[in-house]
Amino acid sequence: MINSIPVILADYDTEWPHRAQQLIGQLKATAPNTFLNTHHIGSTAVPGLIAKPIIDLLPVVNTLADADAARAALESIGYEWHGEFGISGRRYCRLNDVSGNRISHVHIFEASSPHITRHIAFRDYLRANPHITATYAEEKRRARTLHPYSSRAYCDAKSAWITRTQAEAMDWVHQIGPSTDC
Repeated sequence: MINSIPVILADYDTEWPHRAQQLIGQLKATAPNTFLNTHHIGSTAVPGLIAKPIIDLLPVVNTLADADAARAALESIGYEWHGEFGISGRRYCRLNDVSGNRISHVHIFEASSPHITRHIAFRDYLRANPHITATYAEEKRRARTLHPYSSRAYCDAKSAWITRTQAEAMDWVHQIGPSTDC
């Protein structure tokens, strides 16, 4: 059945940032001089937050042509290439382990993309506001309770909360200035 991927939420694991750095190193080694910077984003980048144990990375490129040129190299180390995958101006790929378990999502954007600021602002806003992080954890649990066997429906169920909180995060980052942290 399509979209019948179970939703597994794990307690925060202090190994996630280390795993992200390993994956970032692997990307750099596989496609040298392609990525200007690579950010660890998503729930695994927020200390203390429950998450699906999948590392989200956001590599930044000068142009999408640079990303497209790196496709074969990324596929050679196991990444599944999905192109834009529903978001204009993005290149998306995922990596599974040898057992078929998803371990990473990679969202590649051009340096000028507003999606970069949105993702980093959301991550940093959660990092700086533990009470909002706790509320997000509750929202994740609520969505999982509603849709324990559909990752797509789980994501849809929490999307209104995320959209609202991303807007707050963008206001917040405009007040404090952009992050330089990966």
